[in-house]
Amino acid sequence: MEQNGAVQDARRTDRYLVSVGQYRQYHRDGFLKADGLLKEQDTRELFEFAERMRLQNESQKGAADPASRDPLKAEFAERTRVHMLSRIEPEAERGMLHPHILDVIQALIGPDVYALQSMLFFNPPGRGGQGWHQDSYYISTQPDSLIGAWIALEDADEENGCLWVVPGSNHEPVYPPGDSAQRTAKAKETFRDLQGVYNVSHLDDEVNTLSKVVANYPDPIPVPMKAGDVLFFHSHLFHRSYPNRTADRFRRSYVCHYCNARSWVPWDHDGYEGSSGNYRQILARGSTHMPFAKPVFGTEVIVSEPGESAGSVRMMGMDNGMMMPVTDGNGS
Repeated sequence: MEQNGAVQDARRTDRYLVSVGQYRQYHRDGFLKADGLLKEQDTRELFEFAERMRLQNESQKGAADPASRDPLKAEFAERTRVHMLSRIEPEAERGMLHPHILDVIQALIGPDVYALQSMLFFNPPGRGGQGWHQDSYYISTQPDSLIGAWIALEDADEENGCLWVVPGSNHEPVYPPGDSAQRTAKAKETFRDLQGVYNVSHLDDEVNTLSKVVANYPDPIPVPMKAGDVLFFHSHLFHRSYPNRTADRFRRSYVCHYCNARSWVPWDHDGYEGSSGNYRQILARGSTHMPFAKPVFGTEVIVSEPGESAGSVRMMGMDNGMMMPVTDGNGS
């Protein structure tokens, strides 16, 4: 049954099932690569959409503000990356809410899932790249459940700027801005020795002080990908990319972020009213007691009424202090 882009029956025959090994690897290493997760047709649609956006953005390039402290200021000014197209373009919404991607997200952080953010990267020859960072440094969710999905729209390797990761660094806390005025309450109140960092995302490791924490780990590893592969990564994972070193290849990718839909989200890319931006985020799976948005372009999502989540069990307190499940009298 479909109502305003919501599908109530989750019994799909093409559901992507995560293996126990994949689940273990994600939580151990902080990332999981799903080879060929997107079918060729779906990848082609996103690639063609990305190319149309790239050509459209050619006429909108500008010069970076020399006063800006954003290490990515040139990338934004030159339109080599564009954020939140999922709110204005149907292909971008479909990509962010692709059912196979949500299948994996649901297995890793679900069952309830918000779709938060979308970013389209072009990375033309000689451009692109982002220094060491953690995604939760930028996007806070409480409880902390943020996860990213990096969709390769064409082959990505070390030459044209694939992602690099530090396996196991997902077990680190999120390192806050070094400016004490910006330190988060969590950093101030719950850690005795958590040092702030400066110039996160800067390509120069001498400037980006998060690189000093990265140096405590074995050498980072590259994650080469084929078109249609999707890399899922934990929001605390140290990761980066380098500028495209090729003369004639792009590195188009589509990157989206999600969190558990029971998390409070004091963030939204486009601003929000009140104390949280939950009402701006799409409920992509399950249910939530929080406000949420529906897909603008009617992309199908599998949602349920609050309290209807699969596998929920009602419990009753016993005289001896123990809790027992309540059955319906039919053995279920």
